[in-house]
Amino acid sequence: MDRPRPTTRNDLTVLPLGDVAVTVEFGRDIAPELHEQVLTFAQAVHVQDWQGVLDIVPGYASVSIHVDPLRLPVSILSERLHDLPAGLRVPLSARKHHIPVLYGGEWGPDLHDVAAFARRSVADTVRLHHATLYRVYMLGFSPGFPYMGLVPASIAMPRLATPRTVVPAGSVGIAESQTGIYPTATPGGWRIIGRTPVSLYQPQSSQPFLFSPGDIVQFYPIDADEFSRMSHAAPA
Repeated sequence: MDRPRPTTRNDLTVLPLGDVAVTVEFGRDIAPELHEQVLTFAQAVHVQDWQGVLDIVPGYASVSIHVDPLRLPVSILSERLHDLPAGLRVPLSARKHHIPVLYGGEWGPDLHDVAAFARRSVADTVRLHHATLYRVYMLGFSPGFPYMGLVPASIAMPRLATPRTVVPAGSVGIAESQTGIYPTATPGGWRIIGRTPVSLYQPQSSQPFLFSPGDIVQFYPIDADEFSRMSHAAPA
């Protein structure tokens, strides 16, 4: 079976991921600088337009590249990745999103627990959350679920010990240093502090996901009347 061995260049490590993919690692931390390297490299691979590449999936500090091994063996892919010029710069386009959130109450059942964890008032906890600019590091778990960071350390509360069987679509949660939004109703263990009326996932659209890795998100608080009005408006 044609599988590449783990190989290392100065700024990246290429690891085999079975015989149909490789993962390129740039580090192990959640950091904007590493993520910029990830996105730049992913875009650099994309513009090569290599036949046999099926998908390019950026993560926090790595890129996984999936191939058809009959058209592009992973050993050849690994060689090509190492041959890409170090420090290759490809223009990136990041968008900024302003996302409304109704914090607390039935929409944010864990908000008081997060405030207690932070030893702050509920108002201060909400302010800390929405005053921060978040980077979308990756999409996963469910279609369009954005993993964003980093939340202020004081409100970085761990996940629930027992996940909920259903978390409503639009729920905004915290899981340690990350914040995220549930695009659809799914089970989940994040600390839910609010809900947005904005639709993140529209499967019938040519571009079904609202966010992309590298986008910047800032939340802003709304009241129940605004939430109701936005919920009945056209999808964002």
